[in-house]
Amino acid sequence: MVGIILATHGEFAEGILQSGTMIFGEQENVKAVTLHPSDSPESLKERMLAAIATFDNQDEVLFLVDLWGGTPFNQANNLCGEHSNWAIVAGLNLPMLIEAYSSRFSMETAKEIASAILESAKEGIRATVEPAKTQTSKPSAAIPEGTVVGDGKMKIVLARIDSRLLHGQVATSWTKSTNPTRIIVVSDSVAKDQLRKKLIEEAAPPGVKANVVPIKKIIEVSRDPRFGNTKALLLFENPEDVLRTIEGGVDINVVNVGSMAHSVGKVMVNKVLSMNAQDVETFEKLKAKNVKFDVRKVPNDSNDNMDELLKKAKQELAEQKN
Repeated sequence: MVGIILATHGEFAEGILQSGTMIFGEQENVKAVTLHPSDSPESLKERMLAAIATFDNQDEVLFLVDLWGGTPFNQANNLCGEHSNWAIVAGLNLPMLIEAYSSRFSMETAKEIASAILESAKEGIRATVEPAKTQTSKPSAAIPEGTVVGDGKMKIVLARIDSRLLHGQVATSWTKSTNPTRIIVVSDSVAKDQLRKKLIEEAAPPGVKANVVPIKKIIEVSRDPRFGNTKALLLFENPEDVLRTIEGGVDINVVNVGSMAHSVGKVMVNKVLSMNAQDVETFEKLKAKNVKFDVRKVPNDSNDNMDELLKKAKQELAEQKN
């Protein structure tokens, strides 16, 4: 029997598992895995693997996740890259889950079930009002080099430092608040990693295209007049890449500092930011270039004081050294 992992933000997975049990009865080889605010992506992945280890058949696993591009999806997608028989369906709802339970009686592979449950999931989305009509646009042809589009200058709606790059908070809250037409991950290392590039491109929210480019490329694109109508959300793994980008001529006046993962040699300055001496030095160089800092994890958070965070980092790094 195909094993099923329900993976969501918060307790949604536990709740829908209980709902499914009420309607369809107790099910074997089904586990709920939840992502909490304090969890790291790696810890979520470890819990997924621990849950899968309890299944009778670990060759066929179906992930039902809440949000395309969210951390549960990204970690499941990472695992599916290593197991060709596994499959993912995003947009978890109760009709989808019930259909998945039913399909396990007649289908033997995760991919078969994934295909079979899509229609039931869509049919389960109904409203007492008529859906708004949307206009469809035809794909545009390649723009000749040298063409000036709009005012010929790419608009940067957000430049964000986030060691997790494109994940649920970016794909939903930040995308909705800034309305980009393109999400661009700027990283020399990620641009060389075909698997990570593929995962990021697949994690883009509906209606927004995601790209991964090296720093040299974003500098070139920022000068290309063909991108005059592009509203770009730029994602960086670290402040060093931001500094190199600005020094290359890209006009970034405000940097949103969202998340910097902890590693050896770094100190935590708040719940989601850790810094080492190089990070502190780089932020001070950015400050000297009159770059402003918007220190928020999500749009609804209040803005932390970067000067205070840098001061705290210096003190704790000095204590660590002693």
